[in-house]
Amino acid sequence: MLEIGTRPPVPAQAGPAPGGRDPAVDALRAFAILGVVLGHWLVTAFVADGSGGELRVISPLRTMPELAPISWVLQTLAVFFLVGGYASAKGLRPGEPWGARLRQRLARFARPLPVLLAAWFPAAAALSWAGLSADTLRTLVELVLSPLWFLGVYVALTAATPAVAAAWNRLGLWGAALLVAATAAIDLGRFALDTPGWTGWATVLTGWLVPFYLGVGWADGALGSRRAGFVLLAGGGAAAALLVLFAGYPASMVGVPGAAVSNLSPPTLAAVAFGLAQTGLALLLHGPLTRWTRRARIRSVISAANRSAMTIFLWHQTALLAVTAGSLLAFGSLPGLHTAPDRPAWIAERLPWLVVCAGALAAIWTLVRGFERPRPPRAARTAGRT
Repeated sequence: MLEIGTRPPVPAQAGPAPGGRDPAVDALRAFAILGVVLGHWLVTAFVADGSGGELRVISPLRTMPELAPISWVLQTLAVFFLVGGYASAKGLRPGEPWGARLRQRLARFARPLPVLLAAWFPAAAALSWAGLSADTLRTLVELVLSPLWFLGVYVALTAATPAVAAAWNRLGLWGAALLVAATAAIDLGRFALDTPGWTGWATVLTGWLVPFYLGVGWADGALGSRRAGFVLLAGGGAAAALLVLFAGYPASMVGVPGAAVSNLSPPTLAAVAFGLAQTGLALLLHGPLTRWTRRARIRSVISAANRSAMTIFLWHQTALLAVTAGSLLAFGSLPGLHTAPDRPAWIAERLPWLVVCAGALAAIWTLVRGFERPRPPRAARTAGRT
């Protein structure tokens, strides 16, 4: 069995890529990005009214709850935080000022964000002039901005990496157990003891710190055995299933508009248990992904996806809205894009639109990708012109 606080031997695996990066970890990050994008594009449906000026957001997970397993595949936030903890811990160097390295890591977040906000001011004005109602515009802007909560939490945990690493060195896996217990206590207060609703938002810290903390431990050499992966996958999966079946937690691992309880807003104990299962699966996939990414072509694709991670994350909702609003204004209501997701045929109608959204995102990427990459030092730019 996996003992608390011990560090099982790490099996021999292919070495990291040149520059110290682990291509398998980069592949996990790329798959997590893909899950977020496809998840938003699939479960965010816009229904147009007869006037063509109103769009209502309806989730197919509400009208067809049997689609909940889609959320189990495409809700990949725990993988993001796991990989984030791993990368942040690998970036720690004894004696090196953490502040300078933190500024370097966070610059990648700060550079493209103002561009997104600046682009939406004229975009909102243009959509209003084209006839979309104020309520519809508010809905569209909220959908663009809502994923940004993730960046705030991610930045906070990244900044706290030295403290998280110190906690891991002192507590080992007991630290993760304490975080899970804290999340359970907060949920107990919310759902059984009638504590104020705002107290539930504490799980934004305790819940997402669990995979981040385990990522730090993974970077430290723990969790490297297949046994650890199987224990987390089986234990987390079983706990999530039991919470859904017998404790009243929603089956969907993403929020469903109109539902009384969301597993993500704020994260619940079921979401944390599901994240433990995802962590176990990620650990088990590390070996196969290491072998898969030995191919130069695969590694180059994964590298390109990671270099554009922030651009994809920030702009994928804009791509969806550009396709949705633009086609509505140009052609009127279209099946799978502006019709209610209330029948299985809607899924078949929706899938081709994912390709169109991908094309729109690629076009946006060509325009804004330069803002994600830091500018070279002034001396280097001057030297390049001589």
